[in-house]
This record gives sequence, C-alpha cells and structure tokens, in this order.
Amino acid sequence: MNYKLPIEEEMKGKVAIITGGTSGIGQACVKVFCDAGVNVVTLGRRIENGEALEKEINARGKGKCTYIACDVRDVDRIKFVVEETARLYGRIDTLVNVAGYFPKQHPIDDETCEEFEDVINTNIRSYVMFAKYAMPYLRTSKGSVVNIGSITAHVGVQGCADYLVTKGGIEAFTRGLSFDEAFNGVRVNEIKPGAIQSEISAELYGKDPAYNDYMQHVQTIGRNGRPEEIAYAALFLASDWASFITGIELLVSGGYEMGESYRQLCPYTKWPEKPVMK
Repeated sequence: MNYKLPIEEEMKGKVAIITGGTSGIGQACVKVFCDAGVNVVTLGRRIENGEALEKEINARGKGKCTYIACDVRDVDRIKFVVEETARLYGRIDTLVNVAGYFPKQHPIDDETCEEFEDVINTNIRSYVMFAKYAMPYLRTSKGSVVNIGSITAHVGVQGCADYLVTKGGIEAFTRGLSFDEAFNGVRVNEIKPGAIQSEISAELYGKDPAYNDYMQHVQTIGRNGRPEEIAYAALFLASDWASFITGIELLVSGGYEMGESYRQLCPYTKWPEKPVMK
C-alpha cells in the first residue's frame, strides 16, 4: 500500500455501487468518484436524470458510469444491480448507500402502517439488502461500505419520528456490520451530513424565506453544506487513505449539532452577525 499516492491514483480503476445517484448527495458522489477514476454503477428511479448523468460522466473520459433503473424498495432489483456490477467489472470495491427520502412531517398518530413501511424500506432496508448482496464481493476485494445517515439522528427534528428511526438504524447498522466484517477485511463507516443544499432541501424549505434563513444559520459554520462536500468525505472513507478507520460516524455537518443546541437553549436570542465561511 503506497500512502504517497494521491487519492485519485489510489482509487483509479476500482469499482463502486452508489445508490440514489440521480439527485443530490448521491449524484455528487457519482461525479466525485468517477472523476477520481472509479468505475461506478449507480441507480435510482429518475430514469431521465440517470441516463443524462451517465452520458455526462462518460464524456469526460475518466471513471466509467453505468446507470441502472432501480427502486431500492425492490429487493429483487437490488440483487440484480449487485450481480450486474460484478458481471460488468468482475469485482466490487465499494458500496455507498445514499438512497433515501425525507417524508412529510406529521405527528405519530397521523402515521399509517403503509407510510412507515415505505420509509423503512427506502431508508434502511435497502442499505441492509445492498450490503447483504455486495458483501461476498467486498470481502474478496477487502473493500468498504460508506453509509449516508443524518445529523438528525443526534439532534432530532419535529414531526419525523419515522425518519429518525431509519437514521438511528443506519448508525446502529454501521457499527454492527463494521464489527462483523472487520474480521473479513471490510471497513464500514457512516457519514452524518448536516443541512445540505439540494433538490430535496429546495422542495422542503426553498420557498419559505424564514425557514431557509434558519437553516442557513443553524449550522455554526454559517451556511448550508454542498453535496460535493459529502462526496469528498465518502471518497476518503472508501479509499485506503482511511485504511485504519472503521465503525465511525463522521459528522460532515458544518457544526449543525452545536448550532441546533444553541438554538434550543437560547430560543429568544437572535443570531449574531457573522461572516460565512467559504
């Protein structure tokens, strides 16, 4: 292992499955990994987005991108994606679990069993099933898993008990799987993003100036994160630069957990004027 190699040289030619690649953090991960020379198979339900992403990345002539239409609630389709990746490249080095969604906020007594199952199947069962089918290949390559969770598992969020169940589950799943697979040479880590500027966040609060202002200030760094900032962290954890790191929760949150605590403790204190860190 040559630690003097740039991370792009170290990762070049490796193979990754990245879920949720048709938008947001998942799409940023696909671009960052492919730019580092990784061959990526990605998936999602937005076929038009996936095909456009595949075309854009392959025109760059770096790592290859292959898009496969997939609803991560479909376990048979998950198995197909993993087997197709192995057929195309003969190996799998990294699994990056990103796919998920933030459901409509509501009190728990308004929750239906169908809504709860949908959140569970999308946000946590898909992570487990992708790991299940990819693990034999990851053991062979001595590869890694990077799970994308959420800082909300630490600080909570109103009206989202179902969502928080899944994000807390990702944390526990990461820890348990990292323990099991350390004996097989597979590292498993989690990234907890803070508030990230993406299509999802724009849909949630982009049209509400007051809430948008709150989200821009709740993180002590003074702004929302960018999807590529999560992607760079994922690339690091997937690489041999992180060869002695497993079972961790990496907070890429801009200090959200500290800003949110400040807001809760001092709800009537106005935010001070401060420079935004670039």
